[in-house]
Amino acid sequence: ALLKDGRLDIWAGNQFPTLAVLVGAHLTGLEKDAVRVHTTYMGGAFGRRFEMDDVEAAVLAAQAVPGRPVRVTYSREEDFAHDVYRPMATARFRATVADGKPTALDLHLSAPSLFVSGELRRRRLTGEPDTGVPKADVSITAGARRQPYQIDNYRVTAYRPAELLPVGWWRAVGASQNTFFHESIMDELVYEAGMDPLTMRLSLLEHAPSRQVLESVAEMSNWGSELPPGRARGVAYALFKRVATATVIEILHSDAGIKLLRAFAALDVGIALDPRNIEAQVQGALNFSLSEAIFGEITVTDHAVDQTNFDDYPFLQMHHAPSIEVRIFESGEQIRGVGEAATPTAAPALGNAIFAATGERIRELPFSRYFNFI
Repeated sequence: ALLKDGRLDIWAGNQFPTLAVLVGAHLTGLEKDAVRVHTTYMGGAFGRRFEMDDVEAAVLAAQAVPGRPVRVTYSREEDFAHDVYRPMATARFRATVADGKPTALDLHLSAPSLFVSGELRRRRLTGEPDTGVPKADVSITAGARRQPYQIDNYRVTAYRPAELLPVGWWRAVGASQNTFFHESIMDELVYEAGMDPLTMRLSLLEHAPSRQVLESVAEMSNWGSELPPGRARGVAYALFKRVATATVIEILHSDAGIKLLRAFAALDVGIALDPRNIEAQVQGALNFSLSEAIFGEITVTDHAVDQTNFDDYPFLQMHHAPSIEVRIFESGEQIRGVGEAATPTAAPALGNAIFAATGERIRELPFSRYFNFI
């Protein structure tokens, strides 16, 4: 940041330049027109760069030395320990199954509010008044509500507890956890109904793009064919941001642990302007989500975050990653975003594959608490 001659310039990799302007104006007392934000090239942000803590630090430092540019860089340890975190979430459900299909599903979801947490930080940095009325947070049910499964009696209820840590955006936001809940539940109902996981999902869907992506991953993965001993497949589906996505993951379970072998993803993006970029986004989203599903965990001891670097916060490495095949469909309605679409289905597809291989239903992430991954 540089404060000079009645103007403030801010250089930052950020996802919200208009908010950076408001923060700069509030901290310095300048008019908004006197604040310029230069959004620089950056790597993945995934919601973290909605936050303005780094902008605040740079502007305050620039005020202390007007006329001189100031650069603020967090160490990785600082960033790990003073972050805004993906919210903790939990789910409970009751369901009934008859004639090979679910006939009722009552799903209860609980997670802190991203909107309330973020709004409190925004007000502090911009001086905006407290409206006094918290917004309904649709992210708490994202990925679970309005799924096109034809279940006669279907209810999703959201609960918003107080946050224990500051919470913020994560790739696919609420759908990242709720699709894990929802599609793991669907697999449990499959088991109770004595049905094939993919066949039952298709029997509950009339939505044409959804049927198409499920049928596609079935073909891509050769679903239903006999596998060698120790191998298993899991499937998951979601309609998120109007993008129908289906994923199949094939694993090998041995005495050494679990090996991810292959992943197949099909999605309907409406109109595909750049298929190669879409394929890259889907591959990235799957690896991103698998990393968190297998390894991602933040713990707290004596009011402090325990993880401070990659030595105690492991992530997916090249030898863990499966080969990924992507198929793209276009319903032709309009362009839809794909940066997040493939994230929600990865964790439940893996969990369902683990159940198929081991008979153990893992209802808690990360999976590395229960299995070694090789």
